[in-house]
Amino acid sequence: MSDALPPEPGRRPLDGVVVLELGQILAGPFAGQILAAFGAEVIKVEPPRGGDPIRAWRELDPQDGVSLWWRSLARNKRTVAIDLGHAQGRELARRLALRADVLIENFKPGTMERWGLGPERLLAEHPGLVYARISGFGQSGPYAHRPGYASVCEAFGGLRHLTGVPGGPSVRANLSLGDSLAGLEAALGILLALRARDADPRHRGQVVDVAIFEAVFGVLESVLPEFDRLGRVRGPSGATLTGIVPSNAYPCADGRSVIVGANNTANFRRLMTTAGRRDLAEDPALATNPGRVPRQAEIDEAIAAWTRTLPAAEVVARLEAASVPASTSYTVADMVADPHYLARGLIESVDVGGRPLRVPATGPRLSATPARTEFAGRELGADTRAVLAEKLELSDGEIDLLVGLGAIALA
Repeated sequence: MSDALPPEPGRRPLDGVVVLELGQILAGPFAGQILAAFGAEVIKVEPPRGGDPIRAWRELDPQDGVSLWWRSLARNKRTVAIDLGHAQGRELARRLALRADVLIENFKPGTMERWGLGPERLLAEHPGLVYARISGFGQSGPYAHRPGYASVCEAFGGLRHLTGVPGGPSVRANLSLGDSLAGLEAALGILLALRARDADPRHRGQVVDVAIFEAVFGVLESVLPEFDRLGRVRGPSGATLTGIVPSNAYPCADGRSVIVGANNTANFRRLMTTAGRRDLAEDPALATNPGRVPRQAEIDEAIAAWTRTLPAAEVVARLEAASVPASTSYTVADMVADPHYLARGLIESVDVGGRPLRVPATGPRLSATPARTEFAGRELGADTRAVLAEKLELSDGEIDLLVGLGAIALA
């Protein structure tokens, strides 16, 4: 019987936390999207002309011309159009920051300081503010001034050296992994800083400095200690994982491949028995992973010789029956049709212009206070008037005057 607490309708762990999101594109907004899913009131500030560039990136909805990515990334956020290049726009952002618990920005280092919105000034006025900064190379060090997007930081952080096949060029996943890793690290850092603030008798906030390349560097596992102790520079290994056998993609009779990870003793024995190679399953020299590594080619060929005789689904079915970890490489079409994805609630539906749009659910999964999607990314400036009235107590006349000056825009 589960000891998990039952869901508490309506309650989420970040209810009452106000986040001012000044970043754009991906890393900062991704952190904000996670916080918003768990109850934070995220106020996203966008430039009045065009808004966040992601509004027009990748595939656009033919109904309204807005990026489908935007509808997912900006979920649950209040959108306010403020021109930070305008003196009065910057003053509005400053006043909003003084009423927030968290500020997220991912501009090039020095930009916020030039605008008079740097942490030194804002923390002096609002000591409890958690000020999260995301940049390619961090806020300090000789490369802090460099522009850094995910692709460049994945290279500098060591990830790209490990991708591809030996002797070939590095490759990237068709995603901005560096940005997403940095967004996750920023969300974690913000939560830690909020916890520290709440435990501090003086209720002091702090700066959270996240570098995209450092978020990448942080997932390199044993690459550094192996170099330090053994002088080994790990390189790309195609579909395998260096030093772990067997773990590979194996061809099947229908042209698909199956990924198999059977790198402990019990899994290896079950795999080789299922593949009809009891001789390898019972070979004492292959009982442990260190014994299998020197014979990787032999083992992989024995597995491939079996998988080539069967369609991928049959290989997976037989390995599942033998309790061996295996899967085909899922496409998004596979995901939305798979009963496990559906049972786990990983596919959510939001309303966009009166039509449903499927988006990925936000993790992690909490039993009592789970994440929740309330609405899709909104139109540019949809909440400008409401936010300025609620947070700064501006009148309609004052808001209309700011519109006329070009400092803000309404939907």
